[in-house]
Amino acid sequence: MTRSPFRRLLFGSLRRLLYLWVRSETINQSAFSLKLDRSKPLFYVLQLPSLSDLAVVDTECRKAGLPRPVLPVALGEVLEPAAFFYLTPEPDWLGRQDRRGISPTLQRLVGALAQHAVDDAQIVPVSVFWGQSPDRETSAWKLLFADSWAVTGRLRRLASILILGRKTRVQFSTPIQLRELVAQDKGHERTLRMVQRILRVHFRQQKAAVIGPDVSHRRNLVKGLVHGPQVRQAIIEHAEREQITLHKAEAMALRYGNEIASDYTYTAIRFLELLLSWFWNKIYDGIRVNHIEGVQEVAQGHEVIYVPCHRSHIDYLLLSYLLFKNGLTPPHIAAGINLNMPIIGALLRRGGAFFMRRTFKGNPLYSAVFNEYLHILFSKGFPVEYFVEGGRSRTGRMLQPKTGMLAITLHSFLRSHRLPVVFVPVYIGYERVLEGRTYLGELRGAGKKKESIFDLFRVIGALKQRFGQVWVNFGEPIKLAEFLDREQPDWRRQDYHGQFRPDWLNQTSHRLGQRVAQHLNEAAAINPVNLVALALLSTSKLALDEHALARLLDLYLALLRRVPYSPHTSLPEGDGQALIEYVQGMDLLAEQRDALGKILYLDEHNAVLMTYYRNNVLHIFALPALLTSFFQSSARISRAQILRYTRALYPYLQAELFLRWDLEQLDALVDQWLAAFIEQGLLGFEAEVYVRPLPSSRQFVLLTLLSRTIAQTLQRFYMATALLLDAGQQAISAEELEDLCSVMAQRLSILHGLNAPEFFDKSLFRHFIQTLQSQGVLRQDEAGKLSHHPLLGELAEGAAKRVLPAEIRLSIRQVAMDRSEDLAEPV
Repeated sequence: MTRSPFRRLLFGSLRRLLYLWVRSETINQSAFSLKLDRSKPLFYVLQLPSLSDLAVVDTECRKAGLPRPVLPVALGEVLEPAAFFYLTPEPDWLGRQDRRGISPTLQRLVGALAQHAVDDAQIVPVSVFWGQSPDRETSAWKLLFADSWAVTGRLRRLASILILGRKTRVQFSTPIQLRELVAQDKGHERTLRMVQRILRVHFRQQKAAVIGPDVSHRRNLVKGLVHGPQVRQAIIEHAEREQITLHKAEAMALRYGNEIASDYTYTAIRFLELLLSWFWNKIYDGIRVNHIEGVQEVAQGHEVIYVPCHRSHIDYLLLSYLLFKNGLTPPHIAAGINLNMPIIGALLRRGGAFFMRRTFKGNPLYSAVFNEYLHILFSKGFPVEYFVEGGRSRTGRMLQPKTGMLAITLHSFLRSHRLPVVFVPVYIGYERVLEGRTYLGELRGAGKKKESIFDLFRVIGALKQRFGQVWVNFGEPIKLAEFLDREQPDWRRQDYHGQFRPDWLNQTSHRLGQRVAQHLNEAAAINPVNLVALALLSTSKLALDEHALARLLDLYLALLRRVPYSPHTSLPEGDGQALIEYVQGMDLLAEQRDALGKILYLDEHNAVLMTYYRNNVLHIFALPALLTSFFQSSARISRAQILRYTRALYPYLQAELFLRWDLEQLDALVDQWLAAFIEQGLLGFEAEVYVRPLPSSRQFVLLTLLSRTIAQTLQRFYMATALLLDAGQQAISAEELEDLCSVMAQRLSILHGLNAPEFFDKSLFRHFIQTLQSQGVLRQDEAGKLSHHPLLGELAEGAAKRVLPAEIRLSIRQVAMDRSEDLAEPV
């Protein structure tokens, strides 16, 4: 290009035209100048062919008084036409580019030193960065065009010059003394390859230092998927099953790989960080993060799998944002294929999302490709994130874990555990969830809408309310190897290569899911909205005097400080009155004033919505509420009786709410709570018996309100048991019982004004029936009919008399008996 006066003239014209707009500067020039020996020939090397880069380097050399790269330089008696070369040679006249080729200038330079035509020469690697460094850029628009690891086309380079050209930076690196390399006497070809290797490593490290590491592995990863042994076998079987060629089956596997794989790019992560920084400050009042130090410690040397609870579409964006802000690598995120939409899907994919179909059934080839993709991510140490609940919780409760991804993770770890795997539970608690309006419709009985990222834009477009803060708590990590040592002590002695899946994999995955859910609930963030919802929904009219509400909130806070749920649980700051004022500021409380003060209540709109926020922390209060419920029908109870009924009911509460304690820990925990109740005046202790306060006292009112926290859960348990007992032995199937329970719950919610949509949620009844079976209380015959333990009726009635009001208990029995009589009547 610079070998003739005409081409030099063209280059000079291009440089002047370029600098009508471009403004450039040199980074670290003083350090470079100190190491430069001007007595030796100097050559500049750029990584890729680029006239615009060369023009910028030439301009900076002129400004600094350095030898210009476009001018000739003497090598002994030979005159090189230009003092620069590209590490990747320029394309030939047909436009073909040999990325493995060696620059002719470099070949002549090494040859001259080998023949002692010149004593020494210096090679100076030069990097040009268009736009400010992405880790410092604050404009989301400019960041889209900043330098990245992706291959840059001419159109994108032109856009970068136009948008970012006024902040162009040039970095001259420490000169490489070529004589030191030639003196190793490895021969001409090996010396050339050694120089190229040194330069390649240098440019890669230099680029990583400025724009971040190359995490865009998609190009090679997708092609490598089809070479995995399990995928190869699946390709062969697919070709035989569909009667197509292996080439077509392999092409199908590649399409699946491209559909699944993320396209993780650093600039997209930075773009999302800037966008989300604006979002959190615009929509929310901030993010409160707890216990992230444990994650920063465990992330070193582990394959980290983040398993957050799923409450909102923004959960995965929030977690990636927080990890990036705290110096941790954002994870690759499992996202539903429904989010792979134009523009949005591409941005999410570049932010680390990989997409999965809702079901793999009937498509073993897709299953094999997906499993292999995850196995590669795990094996290479990329952090991964997925939701064990599967979908978003519409009720605010922790959903029963879906174990598919856990089973894939377990199987991958068994195949190859080069890196120890650790699960990091992440609890995300919103004081007001963005999709609240959508959830409100579903809680009132509307059909579930198809998940769509555009739900967020509809919400954001109608923002007229305060959303409060977001609380993010990192829970206790679960190390997979230690978990397997407890569950399957001999797991290390088996061979898991190939497609072998041990018989115990599914059951162990289920127990792992339960453990993850428990750890998520342990990390619950209790916020002001949770506590106010819990308090007001425990009243019959959803209303309390302001002072009474403040006292109840103070009681909750005192109890939780006295008996913390777990070390990873967090509490709000301030007293009960401060919490009330905070929630009022979010327009979630209505008030009515009279001469005696203020009455705070939940209007019809917020009453249903607040059940969502109560359910976030229902598990925290389940055990203390159960203990106080024993005193609603009995004034005096011994410790032995309390423990007996607690042990009878606890397994069902634990299964539904993922409570953290085993039965062996229960007695000591009950004693702690009873001691806390005595300290707060909720109970007395006389003659080895626990005594409740007088019914006319303020303490009895507080005791009663606390007991009502868990009342609806206990009512559902009793409903299912009553229907089962009235149906008789081997007269009803689990599915029929589940349907009847839901119908009865809807009827009772109307009769008794129960304003909690999850009260008649079929999935809760289904899980209770399954727990009865796992506890050995129910058995299922070959026809699917249920039979129950002979003592079930006695135990159920005894417990119900202790924990349920007579009115509710009799109403449930009456509905159950009416149904039995209807069935007995002849048609």
